Amino acid sequence: MDISLTTPALLFPAISLLLLAYTNRFLALTSVTRNLHDSYRASRDTVYLAQIRNLRKRIRLIRDMQFFGVLSILLCTVCMLQVYVGWQVAGRWVFAGSLVSMMLSLGLSLWEVMLSGRALDLHLEDLEAEKKPTSE
Repeated sequence: MDISLTTPALLFPAISLLLLAYTNRFLALTSVTRNLHDSYRASRDTVYLAQIRNLRKRIRLIRDMQFFGVLSILLCTVCMLQVYVGWQVAGRWVFAGSLVSMMLSLGLSLWEVMLSGRALDLHLEDLEAEKKPTSE
């Protein structure tokens, strides 16, 4: 199976959009982290500590998501160069590496989304605890 220059080029728009989405998530988390930090300093509520631990995991995941996304686009570029100079076998292997890198990035993204849901649960637990009627 030979690949042409357009095969790895098909991933460029997808990877670019993913990296943009990852960057937006990262920027949103930095804002939330700063606000949560200030709130914890003011009240020393232990609920904030669990949320901060969750945010730390999510920030690391986003960093890794970005790493594998950038690696994927870099490998696509190397693949295109190899196909251009006629190294089809090497190009196929590098393209396969690019796809694996993309899959790792997407898998980490899925994990981060699940942690995001858990963070919202932590945030809502204290509200639900306040609304429970006390039995007298």
